[in-house]
Amino acid sequence: MSFAKINTLAKEGKPFLFISDFKAKRVEVYTLDTLQSHDIEFCICEDFAYKTHKHFLKKHPTSFREYKKRFDAVIEEIKSGNTYILNLTQPTPIETNLSLKAIYNMANAHYKLRVRDEFVCFSPEKFVQIKNNTIHTFPMKGTIDASIADAKEKILSDEKEMAEHIMIVDLLRNDLSAVAKDVKVEKFRYTQKIQAGDKELLQVSSHISGTLQEKWREKLGDILRSLLPAGSISGAPKKSTVDIIAKTEGYERGFFSGVFGVFDGESFDSGVMIRFIENAKDGYIYKSGGGITLDSKAELEYEELKDKIYLP
Repeated sequence: MSFAKINTLAKEGKPFLFISDFKAKRVEVYTLDTLQSHDIEFCICEDFAYKTHKHFLKKHPTSFREYKKRFDAVIEEIKSGNTYILNLTQPTPIETNLSLKAIYNMANAHYKLRVRDEFVCFSPEKFVQIKNNTIHTFPMKGTIDASIADAKEKILSDEKEMAEHIMIVDLLRNDLSAVAKDVKVEKFRYTQKIQAGDKELLQVSSHISGTLQEKWREKLGDILRSLLPAGSISGAPKKSTVDIIAKTEGYERGFFSGVFGVFDGESFDSGVMIRFIENAKDGYIYKSGGGITLDSKAELEYEELKDKIYLP
């Protein structure tokens, strides 16, 4: 019913927030005037002013041995032709003296969301934006430490990173083609700087667009249902890859790597829920990971999983 509710609210021009878990099985929709009563807050800001802060998290990651078991299982699936690229994630227990509300207020990010005392995310990654009748998506795939000499040139010329990015761009082009016409890549593999704790990273993105029907608002829920799960944090081909994720990761992602979005009455904007802390029964869990292809190295992917555990 939640996707139908999105159709109705968007058709009526009523501003709302929607939150979907990774599998698009649990979808929550709130009109913006009720968020305070539900203890939910969000922020979408393209040009936020970066605020410095202390960002200490004590991490207790899964062992490399355990991670490699899951990594090797993914590689076997790739060799069998069941997936080409798969975003492998794991939960990491963390320790911090901060509340989720304090983390939300402290974090620097384009997309921030706190849902009660359940979880908080502070994501750099857009999902889709819709303005007028044009839908835009901005897949992110590829990261490098900006302090490395010639970092931009190195990541843009890296064949593994190129292959991985092309796969995700192709997947997102196909996804948009199911809901839009005249789908095209506006800009291919450009870099953006992201502050990651003490590090500054270069993140590689592309920009894809398509044209929607004029009455897209009354079908907004159907459009979102068609596009979920987000391709950049699942993989390709999407259906079989999501099945492999379910049997390989060994835990439930829940809302992590899902999507939240806001309709303001005219336009729509949304982000992928990465950089994610969940308040579990035994304490805080930080969920993170990265894309695996046949050329991936387990040691490097394990380090990336740990490096992504930070407060921006």
